[in-house]
Amino acid sequence: MTATPGARAARDRIGDTAEQDLRALIGESVAVIAALTGPEHRVESANPAFFAALGDEPARLGVTLAELLPEHSVIGVLDQVYRTGEPHTARDVPVQLGTGAHVREAFFDFTFEPRRADGDAITGVRMIGVETTQVKHAQRLMAEQRVLVEQIARQAPLAEVLDGMARCIENLTPQQVLVSVLLADLDGLHLRHGAAPSLPDFYNAAIDGIATGEGIGSCGTAAHRREPVIVTDIGTDPFWDDFRDLAQRAELAACWSTPILARDGSLLGTFAMYHPTPRVPQDSDLALARIFAGTASLAIERHHIEQAKAAAEARAEAARTELAEALRAEHKLRAEAEQRAEAAAELATRMRSAAAAQADAPHPERCQLGGPEGCTAPAEIKIADSWGDAAWGCANHVEEALLNVRSVFIASEELGGLAAYVNR
Repeated sequence: MTATPGARAARDRIGDTAEQDLRALIGESVAVIAALTGPEHRVESANPAFFAALGDEPARLGVTLAELLPEHSVIGVLDQVYRTGEPHTARDVPVQLGTGAHVREAFFDFTFEPRRADGDAITGVRMIGVETTQVKHAQRLMAEQRVLVEQIARQAPLAEVLDGMARCIENLTPQQVLVSVLLADLDGLHLRHGAAPSLPDFYNAAIDGIATGEGIGSCGTAAHRREPVIVTDIGTDPFWDDFRDLAQRAELAACWSTPILARDGSLLGTFAMYHPTPRVPQDSDLALARIFAGTASLAIERHHIEQAKAAAEARAEAARTELAEALRAEHKLRAEAEQRAEAAAELATRMRSAAAAQADAPHPERCQLGGPEGCTAPAEIKIADSWGDAAWGCANHVEEALLNVRSVFIASEELGGLAAYVNR
């Protein structure tokens, strides 16, 4: 089947966005170059990227590399290259950059080459390094994302997937970040707690059930707009007027929220990144949010599908149970009806037998219904009951029996008794 131009354009846009996100996570390759001289490896010259990476100023020319990177293994490699004249390459070398609160771990691919004078004597070492920190972080993040996708494929519980995703991002991002995932109600009007392993319990409880709408924090607004909402300073942003005290108690100063959308565009929830200090997001931060919002979307949609499937199976099972109960009741009623029919047939047979027996009895001359005192009136009418008992009586006593004794009826019209009773 040939894709329509609109479908191809949409696919191309998605591909472009994914490629941009990957590029933002990996970042641009920055080369640091320094010319070191003497056995002390003094910085004779360096490009701006070298000092930018170290967080130092070009005015520090002339200092030894050991002063910039104290007690680092790279110093031993420099000594070896200076002593032997053999170049050396090292990959993913960890380097602590900066000092104090600004210290961070970075990774570099280094090439060390000897510098030689005209007489071929070694005068120093040329150091060329390419920082691979973002590449490593991106690789680790992608690896973690693959693990999450595998969890989704094997139908791991949603809470487990979301909690693992939040912890993964918190552990791997260079800057401190606290991750929260909120899940949308089916009506899309409220957001419920999904996962936030590092946020305080009181904070999670307070925002559980928050409404979606314009100006309702970062997440409520992002859910309402169906687009990312970046709040760089909670202390001054009007979106947080109703939640500022709560955020201060939780020591939260910035919040970037991205809506989690289904394939049909409906709201599934929000993915938020909190920071303890005011912060402006970098391209890599936004790319990270988009990537993991997409992963959360897969997990939540799969969860909804499984919930709907389970509900449908439960309804089908309930219907099967109800049908079985109805069939059992119908079978019971049918059996009872058959039993009643058999009993009625047996009773009718007995009545016929009793009536036949009575018919064979001689016709008395006098009324048999007069009680102990007897009745001398002629026996004109035969009556019987449903049990087959029968007797002959006069018109008066037969009428009394018909009125006062249940199930009594005129036994035989052929005997003339009925006509005598009617025409009495």
